[in-house]
Amino acid sequence: MKKKLLFGIPAMIILIFFDQFTKFLAVKYLKGLPNGKSILGTILKIQYLENRGAAFGLLQDKLVFFYIFSILFLFLFTFLYLKLPVEKRFLPINVLLIFFISGAIGNLIDRVRLKYVIDFIYVSIINFPIFNVADIYVTCSCIVFFLLVVFYYKEEDFNKIKLFKR
Repeated sequence: MKKKLLFGIPAMIILIFFDQFTKFLAVKYLKGLPNGKSILGTILKIQYLENRGAAFGLLQDKLVFFYIFSILFLFLFTFLYLKLPVEKRFLPINVLLIFFISGAIGNLIDRVRLKYVIDFIYVSIINFPIFNVADIYVTCSCIVFFLLVVFYYKEEDFNKIKLFKR
């Protein structure tokens, strides 16, 4: 447990710092630029956006919902992180939980501090909604977690996880 915390907490601090630093840079260099800046030709663009909702513009200005939802998921995933065995086989899920928790905290910091989330990455070639580094942490963690559960872990692995003492 100590080993997990000695790795997990500093890793989360670094990931959260990186997310917040990129948002600071977005405010400093992109806010006020109406069309942002193109990177890699027409493929990628950085463009400042104050997101008051969720992905795809859903749930605009529902701060109480976001606070409750974020805190519940933070408790759930932190509990799971602390309960997972410290075995090489569970290292991928432990790392994914660190990324997921960091992303959730990064966006929660914005919502508490600013009442919106700073987004700035836009993949123009597919017209995907503007997002940020914390969103990358959360989304990629969820996708890889799903793939691990479907293709890597087996039922006996899940039996090793003791969420509640019996």
